[in-house]
Amino acid sequence: MKHLIAPSILSADFGNLQRDIEMINASAADWFHVDVMDGVFVPNISFGFPVMKAVAEHAKKPLDVHLMIVQPERYIEQFADAGASMITVHYEACVHLHRTIQSIHNAGCKASVALNPHTPVALLKDILGDLDMVLIMSVNPGFGGQTFIPNTFSKVEELKRLASTLQPDLLIEVDGGVGVQNIQELAIAGVDVFVAGNAIFAAPSPAEMIAKMKQLDPNQSIVA
Repeated sequence: MKHLIAPSILSADFGNLQRDIEMINASAADWFHVDVMDGVFVPNISFGFPVMKAVAEHAKKPLDVHLMIVQPERYIEQFADAGASMITVHYEACVHLHRTIQSIHNAGCKASVALNPHTPVALLKDILGDLDMVLIMSVNPGFGGQTFIPNTFSKVEELKRLASTLQPDLLIEVDGGVGVQNIQELAIAGVDVFVAGNAIFAAPSPAEMIAKMKQLDPNQSIVA
């Protein structure tokens, strides 16, 4: 499968959000990545349903919604109604993870689980067969612009091996510090979906940066 690019609208210009949404619509990007933070699970607050609904109204590509919140199971139906296509919950935030994954599927969305940098991949063994995607956090969640954690490569490779027998169709997503400097090596390790915020929106031409990331070929080098 060709890799997917999911620009994180957390790094967009919120004073010109519709403009940036339309830029992504017209670009080579595949998804919108929507980070929802509650100030409890992570030390930051982003946005909720009103902003999500506004994004969904203008977005022409699927919304990949990443819930960095406590007790995400309380809001699954609301995020589905707000336009989510994929809903990601954190392993660390879910007491009854299997039930939460069932709720996501019952709401008509694809289900994903995120792992913080310190959380072992092996903990997903008993739930992997029920997942559509796993998000490996390559920074500590909560803020954009952080430095990529190198141990991410070994976690991706381990997850790829585990999924090969338990869930061969699993998508592997990476979020945090992703850019042209590491996207090649991450693809080789087994990443299917790349979330990028600052690398895209801080570029002179965000659309050209998206195109550069999308043109990735694991057998060729990328010129920054």
